[in-house]
Amino acid sequence: MACTMLPETAVPSTPLLTQTPTLQPTPTLLATPSLLPPLTPTPTLPADSGWQPLKPGLEHRTIRLLDENGRQTENLTLLRIDPNLFTFEIGYSPGQPQPLATWQEETGALIVMNGGFFTEEFLATGLIVVDGQASGSSYVGFGGMVTIDEGGVAVRSLAVRPYDPAETFDYALQAFPMLVMNGEAAYQTADFDTARRTVIGVDGDGRILLILASWGSFTLAELSSYLAEADFGLVNALNLDGGTSTGLILADPQESIPAFAAVPSVILVFPK
Repeated sequence: MACTMLPETAVPSTPLLTQTPTLQPTPTLLATPSLLPPLTPTPTLPADSGWQPLKPGLEHRTIRLLDENGRQTENLTLLRIDPNLFTFEIGYSPGQPQPLATWQEETGALIVMNGGFFTEEFLATGLIVVDGQASGSSYVGFGGMVTIDEGGVAVRSLAVRPYDPAETFDYALQAFPMLVMNGEAAYQTADFDTARRTVIGVDGDGRILLILASWGSFTLAELSSYLAEADFGLVNALNLDGGTSTGLILADPQESIPAFAAVPSVILVFPK
């Protein structure tokens, strides 16, 4: 007997019920406490600190030069020293330059500042006198000279007052150019090279000023004009070696403007 196959029973297509999830309220997030202290505005440094006494006869001053937009373009560090309370010397190590820190460690000086120009062989390009012994040759018709003897410390122009081999000093150092003479700007040659600068000068009261412009924004003519017009009271001022040689160490209180090169000659200052 034939068997009739019944078709498979179709599963009715029943639409699935989609369950709508119950919305939960969004929890309130609590602020995470900060472990950092609240920010405080950075104090604005004064453009000019004014003369600050460090020790009897020793004053410090910092000047920040700003452009027309208020951006700093140069940083000047000045020390003003009464030579009646401090002794000045010249250190010289021909052919064997040393970092300023080494000069300070070996001499125990309170202040060490780079000296005059030198050759590739690390010899002074001008005359230099240490402990009464002269070496090198004097500049003729240009430059200036720092002299140290029982009469004190002087800065003079070699064009106005040339070196006389009959002169004797305890210490002396030559460099160039003169930047201030008799209170007036002494270098007015047009130049365009800016560099770090080191200057030694004497004011109307006989105090010695050590001046460093460590950002390298001055040409020599600009620096000459600035020093003559500033309120430093400079009578004479001489440019020393600059660029990578510019540097100063003050041992107490400690301050350092590092030179980028070792130097064979330095100016040393000791308390009396």
